[in-house]
Amino acid sequence: MRHSRVINHLGRTRSHRKSMLANMATSLILHKRITTTTAKAKALKTYVEPIITRSKQDSTHSRRVAFSFLKDKKAVSELFREISPKIAERPGGYTRILKTGNRIGDNAEMCILELVDYNELMMGGGEAAKTKAARRRRSPKKKSETAVPEGKLKAKAAKAKEPVEDAEETAEESAAEEK
Repeated sequence: MRHSRVINHLGRTRSHRKSMLANMATSLILHKRITTTTAKAKALKTYVEPIITRSKQDSTHSRRVAFSFLKDKKAVSELFREISPKIAERPGGYTRILKTGNRIGDNAEMCILELVDYNELMMGGGEAAKTKAARRRRSPKKKSETAVPEGKLKAKAAKAKEPVEDAEETAEESAAEEK
């Protein structure tokens, strides 16, 4: 019977699973998001969140514990320098799983695992992309073109080409025409 056996072995031996999770955790910390299967993402979430919680306390011991899990100096320094100050007030839940559909080759359920505080679109930083104008089939007409009939447009264009000395006369003529 399978009583109280909660770990997903992911079809791998212990050593392979341990090194795979360490590599995936390193990639997550360095790149802030990774694309993987849902089963691996759930296993990685339980692997990486205690390490991120440990990084809130910056001490030699916690750095060594994080290094024993991650096996990468760059990832440990990134974790303690950039990630831990950003998540200092967060009580937990440092990662998010976004399901993206099934993989074409083997129909495996795929997802994106990302650090919560680094998604600009969900935090409101993607407003610039939303303000982009929608595509239209034809260009909108200008107000000046729609307000004035075509005959008057040609007359105004012809008057604009006249010399500057006649500008006073044209102003008087246009005022007389309007009355």
